[in-house]
Amino acid sequence: MCPAGRVLAPGPLRPAFDVLDADSDGKISHDDLKAFFSSGVAAALSDEDIGSMISAADADRDGLVEFEEFERVLGRPRGGGGVMAEAFHVMDRDGDGKVGFGDLKAYLEMAGLPASDDDIWTMIRMGGSDGISFDALLKILAVDLANGL
Repeated sequence: MCPAGRVLAPGPLRPAFDVLDADSDGKISHDDLKAFFSSGVAAALSDEDIGSMISAADADRDGLVEFEEFERVLGRPRGGGGVMAEAFHVMDRDGDGKVGFGDLKAYLEMAGLPASDDDIWTMIRMGGSDGISFDALLKILAVDLANGL
């Protein structure tokens, strides 16, 4: 439940949001992100970089990122779009709606992210035996973030 008293749907991005919302107030603030990026879990970012991240997601310009704003930027809001949806479409080279071994291997190589074949197969298995759907990708990323990347 958020401070406004609404029950929030769990969704695949909720665990990631909750990790970033350090004070559990239902909003990601500059201080929340600073704490996360200073914890050693991820590369440290400058105050300017953190401010840019907040600005990119903060649709209502209140200086905070609510879950709906977080989901709109990273996930697939009702009606499509979002940064992760665009990344998924880049990974899905054959356009079949699933990221298979070849798709993922090519994407990781293009992005300069080293991964062994075993690592790639592990990711595929996490997403489903016939490839990773968009929703499965969001769940994998949310679990990774919730577990400290």
